[in-house]
Amino acid sequence: MLLIPCPYCGPRPEIEFSYGGEAHIARAADPRRVDDAAWTSFLYLRSNRRGDHAERWRHAHGCGRFFNVVRNTNSDHFLATDKIGEPRP
Repeated sequence: MLLIPCPYCGPRPEIEFSYGGEAHIARAADPRRVDDAAWTSFLYLRSNRRGDHAERWRHAHGCGRFFNVVRNTNSDHFLATDKIGEPRP
């Protein structure tokens, strides 16, 4: 079983969490002023790279909070976690 380190509750089993996509994606301050190409890029285009990758997770069956992690997609090893709003590790 994979243990995910929640920064609020500590390590918990993976079945308590839900994946929230790539982390640190900034939404436009006023989406109405963004052209279609930029809005499409924000909604659908992600790096999906191999290796160390910044992701957002939610402790759905625990504290319910979102947080960011850096996870190696090859090994599923969690390298770092941080709370939303903190600087990227």
